[in-house]
Amino acid sequence: MSTACGCEPAAAVETAGAARPWWRDPGIMLPVLSGAAFLTGLILTWTGAATPALVLFWIGLLVGASTFTPGAIGRLLQGKLGIGLLMTISAIGAVILGYVEEAAALAFLYSIAEALEDRAMDRARGGLRALLKLVPETATIRRDHGSAEVAVKDLGVGQRLLVRPGERIATDGIVRAGRSSLDTSAITGESIPVEVEPGTAVSAGAINTTGALEVETTAAGIDNSLTTIVELVERAQNEKGERARLADRIARPLVPGVLILALLVAVIGSWFGDPDLWITRALVVLVAASPCALAISVPLTVVAAIGSASEFGVIIKSGAAFERFGLVRHVAVDKTGTLTRNRPAVAAVLTAGDVSRAQALEWAAALEQHSSHPLAAAILDAAPSTPAAEQVTELPGHGLEGVVDGARITVGSPRWFDPGTLGNRVADLEHEGMTVVIVHRHGLPVAAIGVRDELRPEVPDVVRTLAERGIGMTMLTGDNARTARTLASQAGIGDVRSQLRPEDKAAAIGELAAHGSVAMIGDGINDAPALAAADVGIAMGATGSDAAIESADIAFTGHDLRLLPRAFDHARRARRIIHQNIVLSLLIITILLPLALFGVLGLAAVVLVHEVAEVIVILNALRAARTS
Repeated sequence: MSTACGCEPAAAVETAGAARPWWRDPGIMLPVLSGAAFLTGLILTWTGAATPALVLFWIGLLVGASTFTPGAIGRLLQGKLGIGLLMTISAIGAVILGYVEEAAALAFLYSIAEALEDRAMDRARGGLRALLKLVPETATIRRDHGSAEVAVKDLGVGQRLLVRPGERIATDGIVRAGRSSLDTSAITGESIPVEVEPGTAVSAGAINTTGALEVETTAAGIDNSLTTIVELVERAQNEKGERARLADRIARPLVPGVLILALLVAVIGSWFGDPDLWITRALVVLVAASPCALAISVPLTVVAAIGSASEFGVIIKSGAAFERFGLVRHVAVDKTGTLTRNRPAVAAVLTAGDVSRAQALEWAAALEQHSSHPLAAAILDAAPSTPAAEQVTELPGHGLEGVVDGARITVGSPRWFDPGTLGNRVADLEHEGMTVVIVHRHGLPVAAIGVRDELRPEVPDVVRTLAERGIGMTMLTGDNARTARTLASQAGIGDVRSQLRPEDKAAAIGELAAHGSVAMIGDGINDAPALAAADVGIAMGATGSDAAIESADIAFTGHDLRLLPRAFDHARRARRIIHQNIVLSLLIITILLPLALFGVLGLAAVVLVHEVAEVIVILNALRAARTS
C-alpha cells in the first residue's frame, strides 16, 4: 500500500470568528470520505467482493485527489512545480499499472495529512481593515462663518478640523490652536497619553482627551497614516506569501528530474528493447521516485509540533511560518506592552519641605480620581488613601485643580507647572524615562510624582537566555529616545531604535533581515507592517490589536516573554525532526530509483519499501508533540 505524497496545501482559512467545526469543513470532510471509501474497499477485498471494492477504491482515489490535484495543475500552469504535481503523476502511474488500491491509499493519506496541518493552523484572525474603524465617518471643519460636518472621505489637505474632547482625529495634521493630551494607544501602543500644543503633528485615529483642538490637515481623509499601515501590511503579506515551503523547494528540481528520467527510460528502452517492458518500468520509476514519506511526515511533524505548542500558549498559523521560525537568529521587539507591562505605575515620588510621600500621593489622588487619564490610575493605585476633593476643575491641556482638606491643590505637567527646587531632580526622572506630575499646594511646588510603564520582570533573563542560544535582540519603539534607552539598558538590549513610525519599523526589519532571518514581536497597530515584513511575526498577547494579530504568523496567548525561548527550542527541535525525515525520504528515493530502473524491484516491492519508510517517518514525526 502506498501513501500520499504531495498535494498543495489547502487555503481555507477563516478570516474572522471561530473556526468551523471539522464536520462542516470541506477541507477535512473530503479526506475523511476518501479514507472511509478506501478502508471500506479494503474490507470488501478481504471478503472477496472484488468489484465493489474496486469501485470504492476509485471513489477514494478521486475524492482524495480532488483536494490536491487541481491545485498542483494550477500551479503548474503558473510555472510552479510542487510536490503535489509529482504525487499526482505517481498516482496516475499506479493506476496505469493496475494498482488502483495503492493510488487510493496515496490520495487518502496525503490529503488527510495536509488537511490536518491546515486545520491545526486554522485560527481566528481579526480583520486587518478593522483598524480603519479608528477613523470617524465624519469630521467638523472650520469655515468662514462657523463650522460644518463633512464626510471624512471628502477631507483634503489644508482644512481646519475642530476636535472636541473625546473625539478621534479624522486624519493626519498639525495642531494650530489649543492644548490637550492625546490617547494614541490604539495606534502606537504607547500607554501614556501625549501632550500636544500648537505646532505638534498628530495622527489619524488618536483620541483627544481634554481640551478642544484646531488641527490643520496634512493628509486627505482616505490617504493618511492608517491607510498607509494597511497598504504596508498587505504588500508585505503578498511578498511573504510567495516564499515556498521546504518540501516544495526540494520538489522544484526533483519533479522535472524524475519526469525526464522516466521519459528517457521509456523512450531509450523502447528504442532498444520491448516497449511494453520499458514503459512499465518507466511508470515504476515514477512511483519509486514519489516522495511519499516526505509528503506525509512533514505535515504530520508540523501538526504534532503546532498542537503541542498551543498547549503552552503559542499559536502558530501556518506550516511555512513554523519552518521559518526554527531559522530565526535575530528578534526585533516592540517596547510598550511587550517588554513593558503596558500599565503605567508610580516609580518615584519627590517631595519638598516636610511633605511626606503619602501626603503627596493622597493630594494628587484626590484630584486624579476625577480623571480617566492612565497616569491618574497609576497614582490612585499608589496612594495609601484617596481623600475627597471639592471644586475640582480641569485646566484643558494643563492639569487639574481643586480643594483638598481646605488647601488648593493643582496637579499637572512640569511643562505648565514650575517644579521649583525639585527642578533638577525632575529632570533626572525624565532622563530615566518617566512622565512626571507636579503637585502644587497653595501655588507652591511640594512634590513630583514619576510614572513609568515598567519593564516586565522576566525580560532581562529572557534576553540573556536568547543570547546564549545565539539569538540577538533589537528594540523598535515609537517612544522617545530617552525612555527607550533607559528600558533597553535595564533589559540588557544593546541595539535600540526609537521614535519610529510604522513604516520606519518595517524598514528596520528590512535592514536586520539582510543579515539573517528575523522575527518581530509586537501588539499594536503600529507594529503591523513590521510583523508582516519579518520572516516571522509574533503577536504578543491575546489582547493585542486585530491588525497585529492578523499580520503575525504566531500569537502568544499570554504576555510572559519566557514563552519566547521555549517556543524557539520547540521549533528548532521539530525542524531537526523534519530534516531527519527529509534525509530518510530522499535516501529511499535514491536507493529505489536504480533498483526500479534496472528491474531489480517491481511495483509491489517499491510500494512495500515506501510503506515501511512511511511508518518510520510517521513515528519520528510524532516525537515533535513532546514539549520538553
